[in-house]
Amino acid sequence: MRKLVVLLAGWLCYSYGMKQPAPSYILCTAPRSGSTLMCSLLAASGAAGAPESYFHGPSVSDWAAEVGLNVVPGDDSLPTLRTVFAAIRRVGEAGTGVFGLRLQRGSVATAMTQLDRLFPGHATDADRLNAAFGAPRYVHLRRADTLGQAISRVRAEQTGLWHRRADGSELERLAPPAEPVFDRARIAAALAQGERLTAEWDDWFAQQGIVPLRLSYEDLSADPQATLARVLGHIGQNPARARGVAPGTARLADAVSDDWRARFLAG
Repeated sequence: MRKLVVLLAGWLCYSYGMKQPAPSYILCTAPRSGSTLMCSLLAASGAAGAPESYFHGPSVSDWAAEVGLNVVPGDDSLPTLRTVFAAIRRVGEAGTGVFGLRLQRGSVATAMTQLDRLFPGHATDADRLNAAFGAPRYVHLRRADTLGQAISRVRAEQTGLWHRRADGSELERLAPPAEPVFDRARIAAALAQGERLTAEWDDWFAQQGIVPLRLSYEDLSADPQATLARVLGHIGQNPARARGVAPGTARLADAVSDDWRARFLAG
């Protein structure tokens, strides 16, 4: 029933023009908040581009690799930056007419520095992003269970496995397989970092005068289609496009995660 109400409300807003379609949107998030699942759902809808972390990495050549361009390592000249940015726009739209971007909190400073080179003369980050993407809509995806977020990050860093597909096969591995080992200090550090990143996003929204659509990992995990419908409605697309879109990733939390939580809380 809840899913039907969400889809119907979003459809009414869409049908009666209460929100005009946005040319772009930015998914603001932090590691292990469900953004990979959210990005896969948005891409699968066929109405919201192909959101990814196009500004991840400290250099323009890193950005180029993200969209399949080969540039000279270390070349961050303005012509190269323009070429890479054009490719990012093209790939991020994926032929849908809507550009999607996932922006991790740790990538904001580098992204703003480079966007200021492309679109100089703007006093705020919001103004730069407006110049680059045409008044994007914002979505803030966070995880209420910050301890679960920290445990998930530490396990991913230790095992090298960051995501699995819905069928259980590996989707993203960043290091050779290794066994996870409970590490209280490392979990505590990840917990503090996750809370700091969420607070930094809240401060940034306030400073920039941005009111994002706020989503939780918990709601996304419990009802992916309803959450996708909310985002589609927020960016002015038909929420009905969420119907039939299946999650592309699987949960990694298991009995080991539960054991780590109990041990951490026990002190």
